Amino acid sequence: EIGRAGHLGPPCLDPDGPADICRLPGSLELAIGNCSVEERSRGRFRTTHDLVKAHLAGDGEATAIWLKSVRALACAIASFVNILDPAAVVIGGGVAQSGPALFEPLQRFLDDVEWRPLGRGVKLLPAALGEFAGAFGSAVNALRQP
Repeated sequence: EIGRAGHLGPPCLDPDGPADICRLPGSLELAIGNCSVEERSRGRFRTTHDLVKAHLAGDGEATAIWLKSVRALACAIASFVNILDPAAVVIGGGVAQSGPALFEPLQRFLDDVEWRPLGRGVKLLPAALGEFAGAFGSAVNALRQP
């Protein structure tokens, strides 16, 4: 118990990729996180919000970068669903602020990649506390410690 549970950004999607802050190569965090948006966009965008804004404005290159990232997230979610079998997946952090620009293509990608042996897919939900959900959860956990 050292406080790492619940953070699903580190899973490796590309063992040949660069290491992330957790030292894992080709992580989900690098595929969709704000920390790598400049690299993924070859310097065109400084933040995920800038990338999404350009995508929504019809920028084809931004759309390609964004949808590649969202597909990586869908593949990671489908992997977690196969391992953990949750009824729902709650998406928090800054990326959840993208609203329909995230959740609509994410649902389509999940429809393509999620294994559904009983015909039901996992529910996707935005975190009720928005991008600060993790911070609030950590604070509550810290307050409960003796």
